[in-house]
Amino acid sequence: MLILTFTGRALCWLIQMPLISAEELTAWSATLLQAVNFPRPAARLVAESLVAANLRAVDSHGVQLLPYYVEQVERGDMDPTAEGRVVSASGACLLYDGANGPGQCVADACCTHAVQLARKHGMAIVTARDSNHFGAAAYWGQKISVAGMIGIVMCNASPIVAPWQGKEPRLGTNPICMSVPGPWLLDMATTTVANNRIFKALVNGEESIPAGWAMDCEGVPTTNTETAIRGLPMPLGGYKGSGLAMMVEILCATLSGGAMSTEVGGIRIKGKPTRISQMFLAIEVSRFMPVVEFTRRIEWLAGTVKSSAPAKGYDEVLVAGDPEWRAEAERLRSGIPLGGGTCEALEQTATRLGVAPPPVKMHTI
Repeated sequence: MLILTFTGRALCWLIQMPLISAEELTAWSATLLQAVNFPRPAARLVAESLVAANLRAVDSHGVQLLPYYVEQVERGDMDPTAEGRVVSASGACLLYDGANGPGQCVADACCTHAVQLARKHGMAIVTARDSNHFGAAAYWGQKISVAGMIGIVMCNASPIVAPWQGKEPRLGTNPICMSVPGPWLLDMATTTVANNRIFKALVNGEESIPAGWAMDCEGVPTTNTETAIRGLPMPLGGYKGSGLAMMVEILCATLSGGAMSTEVGGIRIKGKPTRISQMFLAIEVSRFMPVVEFTRRIEWLAGTVKSSAPAKGYDEVLVAGDPEWRAEAERLRSGIPLGGGTCEALEQTATRLGVAPPPVKMHTI
């Protein structure tokens, strides 16, 4: 195993890529978080959720977020030791206060409550307020679906998106996830892409991004990464994306009594708690049919959709979840690649906290 210092090695990224196993990256990430007072169980949970995103090649929601989490704690904008509480519970409905603790800890508690209530009532809805960034929504949707349920997870986010026909930010990227027992997993932002993908491009020195991802401060589409960072992410499908973002805002923040729209902070906003709100819906499949039968029906539906002849320029038709599951299988075998900018940011944070840098192997590409 080779431990490398990445600073000043920009040229090597042209021919080499650092790789690290999921197990090693999880252990290292947990150690880093413990250095800023995350309790051991919380540190492990946060690390597992971020590395799970890296495994699925959703690197924008992976360990590149660690330096931001660390900075939040250091500024006093997040309390890594906070313990959330149930505010109210009535039948299949539960309201949870995250007490400004780690978003993953809040989500874990809410998923547990949602599954338990759905076992009793057939379905359940849990809303959380005063939470923090919880990584990729898919991680929590799958936590519900692995219990034989349909899991729907949403959360509001920092107001960095202008509404349709506007140029001033009022809404977040507000992700929507639906996970089921079977080969289909949807996790999408209500913008063309999650904003972290634009930040990932910036961190890794990419000068341009695909068309349709962002617009400048005047609301004009741009492909320049730095302009996009200073500008705004593009709503998904114009007015439809704005409508979906408001739907998420209502189900998460309005319903929970949490911060809405411009009241929400963010992991890159200094001196202001994030105060994110989240919603977890669990539907017990067995109330309708055996889970095995439901899974077979999902498999048939997915197979039927994928049997469509590919359009020109494509080799096959995929459904939600396919690219991520393929990436996960490959990265479990070969290791997780970390971009140069991500490695440098992690190393700088680790050095400042007195933690050894992440152990990686160099892989020629």
